[in-house]
Amino acid sequence: MAKSRGPLLKKCKSLGIDPAFLGYSKKSKKNPKMNNKRKVSEYGLQLKEKQKTKFIYGVLEKQFRNYFEMASNKKGVTGENLLQILESRLDNVVFRLGYANTRAQARQFVNHGQFEVNGKKVNIPSYLVKVGDVITIKENKKDNATIKANMEENSGRPIPKWLEMDAKNASGKVVRLASREDIDLPIEEHLIVELYSK
Repeated sequence: MAKSRGPLLKKCKSLGIDPAFLGYSKKSKKNPKMNNKRKVSEYGLQLKEKQKTKFIYGVLEKQFRNYFEMASNKKGVTGENLLQILESRLDNVVFRLGYANTRAQARQFVNHGQFEVNGKKVNIPSYLVKVGDVITIKENKKDNATIKANMEENSGRPIPKWLEMDAKNASGKVVRLASREDIDLPIEEHLIVELYSK
């Protein structure tokens, strides 16, 4: 399981990410324009974009490379395919549905077997959902105070159009795979493709 053990705000600042994209409401009090004068090479920009994407989704290098290979072998635009695959991870879907406040928390919930896909327990955060999959809280976990509080807190958060939420039954459905327009993250995926294409 991928974990970032360094200070979160410091990592966000170095990668140029707003912590809100990770589900955190904290803000750095330091001037964001500080240490921003150094010129970055083309390779540096590409590498930073890859590191940013890995950090947002909580994926390590080997797995990220595998996702890139999968994206390259699919029809369509490789960069967009890569983001679609990352969005299809179960931990990300749990986060997008509002069951968790952050992807890290969603990963922990999935690891602890608190969710089912099509009625079967899945405790693998990297499990890739498919169109038609239904994600539900495991029956004996429906009274989990943290998940219930998260759902209430995130009730106003928009659910992506590729997902459908049934709040009454606390379940979510994958109605289609994510398109680039659905992904609200500041990622320039073409830079990642350029990096791996060298």
